[in-house]
Amino acid sequence: MAISRDKKNELVAEMSTLLAGAKTTVFARYEGLSVAHLQALRAAARAEGVTIRVIKNRLVRVALSEVETYKQTDVSGLTGQLVYAISAEDEVAPAKILNTFAKTNDALVIAGGISGEGKLLSADDVKALANLPSKSQLIAEVVAQLLSPVHDITNALSGNLHALLDGIEAKATS
Repeated sequence: MAISRDKKNELVAEMSTLLAGAKTTVFARYEGLSVAHLQALRAAARAEGVTIRVIKNRLVRVALSEVETYKQTDVSGLTGQLVYAISAEDEVAPAKILNTFAKTNDALVIAGGISGEGKLLSADDVKALANLPSKSQLIAEVVAQLLSPVHDITNALSGNLHALLDGIEAKATS
């Protein structure tokens, strides 16, 4: 069933808005994926703040051309049945969601992505991005590295104090 021009304009406007605020957009082929699996993908994505859209590639091309950042983006890779994962909060989340889902569902194959700067990413780039630690994990690692010298000094000082107290106790009991 064909969709009306008004509905197409509405879809293009919605997609343009999503793309304008996107830090990363990842797309994957989903041919053969059941409706139940697609709903499971949407639920997992929603929990991570990622928007999933199934929209005609022609309409996505129009939406990309309406956003200044993406006007020069190569859209030749947008072919076949594609599902789009978009995040305005986290650069890695769309890649992680689709990559994790693709591991358990052979019907979903990552095809590529578009960075927030308008650069086209290959499927290998997206998979490498998916294997990065999350933003919160990276922050925790940096904080741990910054606190490491403080913990070392504290442990060294407390060790010397314990040795001093042990020596005083030994003198007092003898």
